[in-house]
Amino acid sequence: MQLKPSATYNEIRSGLSQGNLTCVAVVDFYLNQIARQNGELNAFLEVFDADAKSAAIKIDEKLKNGTAGKLAGMVIGLKDNMCYKDHKVSASSRILENFKSLYTATAVEKLLAEDAIIIGRLNCDEFAMGSSNENSAFGPVKNPLNPEMVPGGSSGGSVAAVAAGMCTATLGSDTGGSIRQPASFCGLVGFKPSYGRISRYGLIAYASSFDQIGPITRNVEDAALLYEVMAGADPHDSTTSQRPVHDGKVTEEKKRIAVIRECMEDPGLDPEIRKQLDSIIDQLKNEGHSVEMVSFPFLDLMVPVYYVLTTAEASSNLSRFGGILYGHRSPETTDIDSAFRKSRTEGFGAEVKRRIMLGTFVLSSGYYDAYYNKAQKVRRVLKNKTEAIFAQHDFILIPTTPVTAFKRGDIKDPVTMYLQDIYTVQANLTGIPAISLPKGLHSNGLPFGIQVMSPRFSEQSLLEFAGYLQRIVN
Repeated sequence: MQLKPSATYNEIRSGLSQGNLTCVAVVDFYLNQIARQNGELNAFLEVFDADAKSAAIKIDEKLKNGTAGKLAGMVIGLKDNMCYKDHKVSASSRILENFKSLYTATAVEKLLAEDAIIIGRLNCDEFAMGSSNENSAFGPVKNPLNPEMVPGGSSGGSVAAVAAGMCTATLGSDTGGSIRQPASFCGLVGFKPSYGRISRYGLIAYASSFDQIGPITRNVEDAALLYEVMAGADPHDSTTSQRPVHDGKVTEEKKRIAVIRECMEDPGLDPEIRKQLDSIIDQLKNEGHSVEMVSFPFLDLMVPVYYVLTTAEASSNLSRFGGILYGHRSPETTDIDSAFRKSRTEGFGAEVKRRIMLGTFVLSSGYYDAYYNKAQKVRRVLKNKTEAIFAQHDFILIPTTPVTAFKRGDIKDPVTMYLQDIYTVQANLTGIPAISLPKGLHSNGLPFGIQVMSPRFSEQSLLEFAGYLQRIVN
């Protein structure tokens, strides 16, 4: 069997089951793809070639014996903020350069238990703070579809690796759209489950009440399989849900779909993306589904609330990186005060410093009530309004991003960059699941995505509908 860069896991597993392919051949194919392309794209920070080859040999034996797991032959890359025992993890920051993890993240352990093959760690915006993957301490990632463009962020390396055919799937983390936005920019499926559905144990935290691990794949089927393996309660993470992973619902054939009017009428939305979404709405109506415009009058509040709360949490989470117990320590230190000050100054990049300082400010005496406390109250309003929409509808359908991928260096104003998350932060603020599906190509030759959201812990229904939607859209 001749493996293609665009191969899905179903195609790979079919070749393995028919004896036309081996895990060793699959790994060799991807290693060759990485060798040819990664120098240009900068998606992989490190390739675990020896580990991947060794795992492939063992899994080929399991396939012969009929004992292989659900993910045998699936080659996966990890965003560089997920721990993998005895392997480096840096969150693409100098502050953790050359640090080796002492344990493996729960989500990664579950993948390994089902015989997934981990091939390397992937570049990202430093500490997952960014929307373009230009903030990495190890250089920007390029979009494989047009190297002049950004791949999106913060999981830019994760999407670039899949889009370039350097692995079957990857894991990303999504704090405000960091899986879905880059998936939209690179024409892939990006899935963020409900908050608490997949354990965050072993994920280097950015904002603990927002972060969620999720898969990046070429189709919904592969995303659903990875979700099924990773989801579930974890004693190491008290925020994981005890609810069954499968909701057991038999979904109705015809759906009630809400489209947020403020998103569709947003002057920042590319007219061509709006037109394509209108055509999908017409198609859904023709298929017998109910599609209704609804008002969500808080669109302009979501990004400010998101950045007040996430920077506050980042200020707290990143205080542990001081260059004392591990990570970068400045050679210029003379006492304990200079050790902290100089190590953090040298170790953190400009965007991380900006968010730490903003978060420290909104938590400071005299400003806590004016900013942080008020933002928490608005977050509750956003959650209540979203739940009110779901009381009358099964899904919310909106664009993933207002535009296609932009050129590296084009957006220099931090606030303009933050607004790239305007359609994705709702899912993180309210804890609901969301998925970005590739719609096709814009007239500029770049892909863009459509986004579907559903009530919290309704992943099964969302993935079923997303699979249907991907079929009719394509």
